[in-house]
Amino acid sequence: MTKDFLIPDLYQSDIIKTVKNARQILDPRKKDRSPSVLDLGPVRFLIPRHFGFCYGVENAIDIAYRTVEQHPDKNIYLLSEMIHNPTVNRDLEKRGVRFLFETDGTEHIPMESLTPDDIVIVPAFGTTVEIQERLERQGIKPYQYDTTCPFVIKVWNRGRQLGKKGHALVIHGKHLHEETRATFSHSAKEAPCVVVLNPEEAQILADILLEKRPVTDFDIYFGMKSTDGFDAHADLQRFGVINQTTMLATETRQVMEILRNAVIEKYGDAEVEMHFADTSDTLCYATNENQSATYALLDERADMAIVVGGYNSSNTMHLVELLEERYPTYHIRDASEITSRHEIRHFNQWDGKVHQTSNWIPKAAEPMTIAITSGASCPDALVDEVLLKIANWFEGCHPIEEVLKPFRRQADKAASEP
Repeated sequence: MTKDFLIPDLYQSDIIKTVKNARQILDPRKKDRSPSVLDLGPVRFLIPRHFGFCYGVENAIDIAYRTVEQHPDKNIYLLSEMIHNPTVNRDLEKRGVRFLFETDGTEHIPMESLTPDDIVIVPAFGTTVEIQERLERQGIKPYQYDTTCPFVIKVWNRGRQLGKKGHALVIHGKHLHEETRATFSHSAKEAPCVVVLNPEEAQILADILLEKRPVTDFDIYFGMKSTDGFDAHADLQRFGVINQTTMLATETRQVMEILRNAVIEKYGDAEVEMHFADTSDTLCYATNENQSATYALLDERADMAIVVGGYNSSNTMHLVELLEERYPTYHIRDASEITSRHEIRHFNQWDGKVHQTSNWIPKAAEPMTIAITSGASCPDALVDEVLLKIANWFEGCHPIEEVLKPFRRQADKAASEP
């Protein structure tokens, strides 16, 4: 997909944009996933091949900001956070946009107080059928100002197709996440649905299907995240797997493989296509590319890693999960979380708390090497700010413009070649 988006200047980046542009011109088919090296002398930054705003996020920002610009005299609401990035959401609030719901579904502003003249923007995660119907009762067209990611809609459409063919749906996702709530709501109109969080839960479901576990285990593990009356034996005779697009693609494939193997064990290899639908084409390309680029970072030597992004951003947390397997890794919202060379505030997804860590920059022989990346909803400008703030604490760094010159020359040379 190619489209020119209106992205506000405050999100524009010089450093990261220069590196990305050079890579895109040099490697338009994206065959090389190795990171770029931004060498400032005493500190080096590894810049992954893919990260930051994806198509769906740029599309959402474009629609939201155009809507605000074109309707200065209207009440404008977002159902909830448009994307999971506090910088973007705060800026929209400054421009007069108000949020109807918290990300957990808590209602801030009663929907019944809205009028047909009000504008409601659907966030990139989409929304549930129930909220759509409430908006319609208020005389508001729910998808007139719609920033739902096209790849989320692709998942919904695939679920709808399978449901109409008599398949149940297993949704790989976090059942309280806005996107999964929306996908569940739309899918449940057509098919019995159950949400699994990870391969471990997929194995439990597989064991129930194979009668290696009692069917009563279904209610224990999945009763609160399945459609009413879901019958693990009857409904899983024919089913497919769809996913929350921000989950680890490798995990979604694991979930698919576990359940497909269970179908083979139950019905035989020759019958698998009768009982298990191939839905691998619904995996989000952007999530997959960002995660693949992060795996490529793991092949490099680094002293630490920084991941920039919202603390409620699922795709960002998965990047952290990958990197922290190898490096000391800090998940920060923006440069303000780095309070000094010696102190940093960072989010720990495993206990859900913000921690303050001292002496976070490890002692290492120069040059210090730092892997830095960000989630799909994080503006590249925030990565620039983090990078420059860290570099400021290393004496003798090369001027950033000098460091960027080779990237500009490479891009210019490649662009001029026939």
